[in-house]
Amino acid sequence: MRAKIQTAFSGKVEAIGLPILAVCWVSFFWGTTWLASKEGVRHMPALQLATIRQFIGGILYVGYFLIKKEPWPKGKQWRTILVLAILNFVLSNGLSTWGVKYISSGLGAIISAIFPIWIIVINFFNGERIAKLAITGILICFGGICIIFMDHLGDFFKPDFQVGIILTVASTITWAFGILHTKKKAASFNPYFSLGLQMFISSFILFAVTEAAGVNIPLSEIPSTSWWAIGYLVIIGSVLTFIAFIYSLQHLPTEISSIYVYINPIVAMILGALIFGEILTHAILIGVLVTLAGLYLVNKSIRKPKV
Repeated sequence: MRAKIQTAFSGKVEAIGLPILAVCWVSFFWGTTWLASKEGVRHMPALQLATIRQFIGGILYVGYFLIKKEPWPKGKQWRTILVLAILNFVLSNGLSTWGVKYISSGLGAIISAIFPIWIIVINFFNGERIAKLAITGILICFGGICIIFMDHLGDFFKPDFQVGIILTVASTITWAFGILHTKKKAASFNPYFSLGLQMFISSFILFAVTEAAGVNIPLSEIPSTSWWAIGYLVIIGSVLTFIAFIYSLQHLPTEISSIYVYINPIVAMILGALIFGEILTHAILIGVLVTLAGLYLVNKSIRKPKV
């Protein structure tokens, strides 16, 4: 009997271990993409960067599955892919990029940290049971992010920032719905092939929007530094890290797999201090400790035995 319990426990730890490693990968490397994006958009329009990134990422995914002779989606599966392309890449990515034009990056980081809370709210209204420990941990994490960016809390009340706040909040809501829809529909079609098709389709939609708005610049005018940033964003951000993210969504509760949003800013700030010499204040250090305490509770909630 004891041997069976040990075997079951070790199997559970192994089953949880890989998805947790996937979340750790997402938490770190999507944090580094903030710096790559920051460098890339210094010399080109942000939406054009997003368009090129999604186009190349989509080509890589779709090309791989064409070589593997993966079956193409059929019937209603195309509708799901189109909906996800709009939610995940056109609206969420587009609105957040547009919103940054009007608000500070610190305020943007605070608003982006609301995303897991939308997950909890949506799941609650869908009648799903959520561990109280996970909710507590997520709220503590959000408090930690607010401490880290406390100098930007007053930005919420600046009239000039209202448009940016609305756009950025809307992007977090569309991302939450997109992630939940992804998790719900993942079993109906290859989620990684679907991801590539979403990127590919969204790149054409964004291109149409940016061309109509006249914001694009000739490709020949994009400097090598921006191309290097795009390359990093495609390989690390759009391919490898999205694979890890989809994997975590398939094996963990959505509110758990979404905690990366609290670690990304911490990673970005630490790397910013190391690479760009940015200053780490006492408030940042305290906020990091509070955030880590919240993450500990979230992690504990998935290991706590159900009664």
